[in-house]
Amino acid sequence: MQGVLSGFAVIAVVIGVGYLIGRRGYLGGGGREVLTKLAFHVASPALLFTTLAQADLSVIFSDRLLVTAMSTAAAAGVFVAVGSVRGWGVGRTTIGALCSSYVNSGNLGIPIAVYVLGDASLVAPVLLFQLVAVTPVALTVLDLATVGDEDKRPLWQSLLTPLRNPIALGSLAGVAASATGLHIPGPLMDPLTLIGNMSVPAVLLAFGISLRGSTLPLRGAERAPVLLAVVLKAVAQPLIAWALATGVFGLHGASLLDVVVTSALPAAQNLFTYASSYRVGEVLAREAILLSTVLAVPVLVVVAALLG
Repeated sequence: MQGVLSGFAVIAVVIGVGYLIGRRGYLGGGGREVLTKLAFHVASPALLFTTLAQADLSVIFSDRLLVTAMSTAAAAGVFVAVGSVRGWGVGRTTIGALCSSYVNSGNLGIPIAVYVLGDASLVAPVLLFQLVAVTPVALTVLDLATVGDEDKRPLWQSLLTPLRNPIALGSLAGVAASATGLHIPGPLMDPLTLIGNMSVPAVLLAFGISLRGSTLPLRGAERAPVLLAVVLKAVAQPLIAWALATGVFGLHGASLLDVVVTSALPAAQNLFTYASSYRVGEVLAREAILLSTVLAVPVLVVVAALLG
């Protein structure tokens, strides 16, 4: 349980620092926006490029990835279906679907993989799947959903939306570098790595600043979508992953524990960055991330106790 607790402790401390920064006003009224833009336009693309450029893409082709992909699609699909019926809007529904299925595989998944699963590489399939497949698709939908009528583009330009999005562009460039075996020289890779290292702290600090003055979760107009997203993320997705792993793919032992633990990780903090950047579903993202992170502690403890 050391991995679970230490991973959450690190995140809680940095978010707490962000809250204090917001409370004291050290960065002024625009501090959160500056950190969000820094993470979205500069640091996160650099982090994704350096991570994927050195990744072994062969880990994509595995039963574990299929379980991850199917459980992700199932959880997100439920939210999209409900959001469509309730009329929550494309942008808001997209953010909610991400909060229902997009796991914190980076800054929380890696330490938990090390301490609980014993191998940091076991989180690589879900990390690559989210960066290569889910992120470009979701951000393209957000791009198309949030553009005004006066900014409507021709269809061919809309199809090229991922190539104009810094997050998607960084991911795709990293995959291309890894697939072609391109060697990035140290004088170029080292600055990119240094810039990329700002991504996670910037995201967590911005999230902490956003908590300043916010209402308690589940008390505002976003109560229904937040509750649905949290239940899907914290309970439904790991249960779906377990059912698929055992009933469809016949996984057991360590392999079963791997896929269920990764599916039980909470919603990723960078989803709040996406919501803030597109100015849609910000309260939904903030509350869903916070609640799913809190609930993930007992969920992961139970999963590790039953399957470990």
